[in-house]
Amino acid sequence: MSLGPVMLDIEGTELNADDIRRLQHPLVGGVILFSRNYTSPEQLKALTASIHAVRQPPLLIAVDHEGGRVQRFREGFTRIPPMRELGKVWDHSPKRARQLAEEAGWVLASELRAHGVDFSFTPVLDIDFGNSGVIGDRAFHRNTQAISELAQALMVGLKRGGMAAVGKHFPGHGFVAADSHVDIPVDERGFSEIEHLDVEPFRRMVEAGMQAVMPAHVIYPKVDERPAGFSRIWLQQVLRKHLGFNGVIFSDDLAMEGAAVAGDVTQRAVAAFNAGCDMVLLCNRPDLADALLANLECKISAVSMARLARMHGHRNPPSMPELHEDAEFVRAVHDIANLGVVEGELKLA
Repeated sequence: MSLGPVMLDIEGTELNADDIRRLQHPLVGGVILFSRNYTSPEQLKALTASIHAVRQPPLLIAVDHEGGRVQRFREGFTRIPPMRELGKVWDHSPKRARQLAEEAGWVLASELRAHGVDFSFTPVLDIDFGNSGVIGDRAFHRNTQAISELAQALMVGLKRGGMAAVGKHFPGHGFVAADSHVDIPVDERGFSEIEHLDVEPFRRMVEAGMQAVMPAHVIYPKVDERPAGFSRIWLQQVLRKHLGFNGVIFSDDLAMEGAAVAGDVTQRAVAAFNAGCDMVLLCNRPDLADALLANLECKISAVSMARLARMHGHRNPPSMPELHEDAEFVRAVHDIANLGVVEGELKLA
């Protein structure tokens, strides 16, 4: 059975009968984990092993594990600082900031891979315009050069740890104040301004080999009346054709309020696929998951299957004990864990 084009979540810390039933459905190709699915490193390893054992080829396992506010696994994992801390270092030492960003990517990826997670939905490539509370310190910086340099360094670190990078939220979620989890954000700027500013970090990451992108549930009415994740203009004409991107396009969560304009859950999925998404996410709504699996008629293309297959983490990653015996890794953990503290001391000096 090949991977399907739908990524779902699961209910608890181990698979139950309903989880297994859904994950065995041919439309499913991945699982996204949340904090509720985690109690300890040992439990997480057992959970990911059970998910991978459900079918062959194994389902993709993903998580939102960016650092700062968005780090699903904490106890037993290195505290990854919000990306804003790297931006602060970049202001006075771009070289040091790039080094720290690469170390952060390496630590983040290595620890997740040691526990069976294939990839994280990171990095955030949005510009911090100071408007968006939901983005905020998840963004590296306001300067596109800083974002591009730090994100590329983080991607190098992720690759070193056996993991692909997923840039989000294309073409940019940082300008609007509304939170697409609970609202339908509208960005009234024209295409030229968005291309010149927000799209630039995505362009540079595509050129550097980024393997996946997640579009924003934001409407840019001067470009298209539909949110970017449902827009052929944004995904096909701009991302695929104009930027030359050939990796995976993941939808953002179809259960979010920002997706509601596309209709019921099945209509949302169809709209995302028609726009150019390779895989859609549906989270925190098992009732909608059942409806989607019952009603969606979709055959994944060979191109999408090949793209998704490349999202599997590298095989045979080092275990946590092996990582902790690596002096370079231990030094990177120390650098990252103390990043916010060091930066605070610098500001006070």
